[in-house]
Amino acid sequence: MLAAANLRTQWRSFLAALLATTFGVAVISATLIVYDSSRPVVQPRLEGAAVLVLPMQADNEFGNTADFVPWSANRARQIAADLSAVPGAEAVVTDRSFYAQPFIDGVPVEDEGAQDAGHGWSSAQLTPYRLISGAAPARSDDVVVPSSLGLTAGDSVSINLAAGATSFTVSGTLDGPAIYFTDGVAAQLDPGVRAIGIVASLDAGIDELARAAAERLGDRGRVATGADRAALEPEFVSHRRNLGNQLIIAMSTIGLFTTIFVVGSTFALTTAERRREMGLLRIVGAATGQVRCMVLGEAAAIGLIGGLVGAAIGTVAAPALRILLLNLDVQPPHFRLQISAWPLLVAVGVGVCVAVIGAWAAAGSATRVAPMEALLEAAVERRPMTPLRWIAALVALTGGLGATVLTATAATDSRVNVAVGAAMLLILAAALLAPVVIGPIADTVVRLLASRSSSAATMLVRAELSTGTRRAAATAAPVIAAVGFAVLLSGIVQTMAAAYPAEQAEQLHGLALVTPDGTAGLSDQVVAETGAGPIGTRAGLPTRVFVPGAQGGVTVVDAVGSLDERYAAPGTAVLDESTASLLAVQGGETMSVTFADGRSESVVVSQVLPLDPARGQFVLPRDLVREHDPSALTDAVFVPADRAPTHLTAGARVEDAYSFALDDYMVDARLTNWLAAVLITMAVGYSGLAVVNSMAMSAHRRRPDTVVLKLSGGTDRQLMSTAVGETAAVVLIGAALGLIVTVPPLLAMAAGLSQVTETEVGLHIEWSTVLEVVGGCLVLATAATAVVVRRGLRARTGVSGG
Repeated sequence: MLAAANLRTQWRSFLAALLATTFGVAVISATLIVYDSSRPVVQPRLEGAAVLVLPMQADNEFGNTADFVPWSANRARQIAADLSAVPGAEAVVTDRSFYAQPFIDGVPVEDEGAQDAGHGWSSAQLTPYRLISGAAPARSDDVVVPSSLGLTAGDSVSINLAAGATSFTVSGTLDGPAIYFTDGVAAQLDPGVRAIGIVASLDAGIDELARAAAERLGDRGRVATGADRAALEPEFVSHRRNLGNQLIIAMSTIGLFTTIFVVGSTFALTTAERRREMGLLRIVGAATGQVRCMVLGEAAAIGLIGGLVGAAIGTVAAPALRILLLNLDVQPPHFRLQISAWPLLVAVGVGVCVAVIGAWAAAGSATRVAPMEALLEAAVERRPMTPLRWIAALVALTGGLGATVLTATAATDSRVNVAVGAAMLLILAAALLAPVVIGPIADTVVRLLASRSSSAATMLVRAELSTGTRRAAATAAPVIAAVGFAVLLSGIVQTMAAAYPAEQAEQLHGLALVTPDGTAGLSDQVVAETGAGPIGTRAGLPTRVFVPGAQGGVTVVDAVGSLDERYAAPGTAVLDESTASLLAVQGGETMSVTFADGRSESVVVSQVLPLDPARGQFVLPRDLVREHDPSALTDAVFVPADRAPTHLTAGARVEDAYSFALDDYMVDARLTNWLAAVLITMAVGYSGLAVVNSMAMSAHRRRPDTVVLKLSGGTDRQLMSTAVGETAAVVLIGAALGLIVTVPPLLAMAAGLSQVTETEVGLHIEWSTVLEVVGGCLVLATAATAVVVRRGLRARTGVSGG
């Protein structure tokens, strides 16, 4: 009852917590809706397969389930024969996918799915597409192409394959995407099999069909039906989804952390301002548990209200987030929103939990208010730091410093995450330790000001900050978070932007680069035209291989076929140290390697060398890779600039290696910059709410003090300057603390990048962004203080006049 009454009568005190919770739940619900909607879906070309039979999957280097281990052609043939006897199976189709891209008038038809656009004609049975003209391919040089190409049966078309451009005759056109060859040609271009589809007869039950297929299959793979068939999707689709998920997870994490932070600081300030109220409750007999329940009840109510409103806002905002992600190319093109109940329920539950967690420390502080507090007119804090606050602050500080050290030595893929974690802990530590440092800092600053001006306003500001350090700390906390995140995120982007060119300058100086021009990669024909092969050139042929893992099972590794005679001895492999450790092998050992065609060979580990991204982590002879992966494409060819080719087949171009790498980096940097801008905006928006509310609430609570000063002869101008001066001092101190605690993780990241790039990488911060954030906090805080103080003075003037 007390909690409900307080919310009705003192709603202004809880406004920032309510708005922060609402905004946080809105962000979380919108991101959860997008996340739930971005789950893999069954590819349209496989919709006709009632059942998909898939091989077992391998684990990647991080221990996550990854690529399917392909069956060899012989093994797939045997499995298909066994499945043909399953009752209800109208057709059993061995599905193959490989690179195929048409050239029209010598220009490649751009298709981001070209890497998997080629199939055998039998796979057309798994699709909803049908022939609209011509006939199925019957000869090895026949193809069926999409009708959208504008070709008709009998036309000649150039299809770019991994070996190079080849002329085919159009035997028919289809009312859907992809290019279909005879099954014999498909088996040559993609001998390994990763899926066998079963088309069900009209009277067959899917569950019965799947059970029978699983019995026939045994331990050779697994059966997928329904939504589980989405496990087989093109790599570019998975890549986009992963990028989008990383983005929305980052948004949710920042939103969750900042919401807890803002709600916690708001309740801390609310409790500090209500000490006399708490003391009165204790005098009239309220137990400590009742006071705690009152504070937590207020928080739970705010969390529930904010959660319900935020979930509704998040549902409305989700379509806008979807459009934004699609414009950034971080979601598959077929991505559609699906509103389900669980994201909204989870978001509301998170809102309640976040509010309660944020108020937990304040509830503990409320129970320690002595009854005598009600009899004291002075609001001097006797113990701004409790033992629990000291412990939490030291734990956060120790964890932040430890994570800062780890940032300098972390792996490249995890360095940014470790730096963000370190900064979060240090921001938390700074907020918890603020009552200890704000007093001395304010005293020093005000003394310097007093040496030049001994005005009453200066003395009052010093007194307020010295006696109300906990209130000042709660007010400064959101500023610490806002400035800290602005420094951190802009610093990460700027430092990495400075490190990347330095690294590329070392690796690519004096090299020319042959890159795809509208194609998914470079064919062997283009590679031959570049003259790649001698030392000084690089033309890696990427593939994936499957090897027994150190902990059992199978591990998939990114491998590369090299022309460099230093690493291309027949029957050998060269590994870097981390890959050798992952696979538990040493130089001179023999290991079994399964290739993309499902066949296995034994290779000798001839060398284990330090990490070199230019060489590759698992290097094999290029001829060996091509033998087992007929559809692999070369990503790029590096040649000395003075030996750059002057004529290339269509679908490739020559670039200055360094300039191209920078341009390519800028494409990725666009997403990174956008992410940083969104996260900074979120952090500042959250903190702005708390700053405005904190200043307004603090000024409102001190109205009696303002009246006393007014009656003592203080002018409106003096009172206004005192309040605004105190506010400005708190904001600037919070900004300084936010800057101080986030610089160490950035320095550690710069040190790690220096080690990786073997160049000197310094600290880079976007100072304009930081100054804008500080200025925004300062304007919001002083404006809120001025408005409340002015209203208080007018109200008192009206009463006196009456």
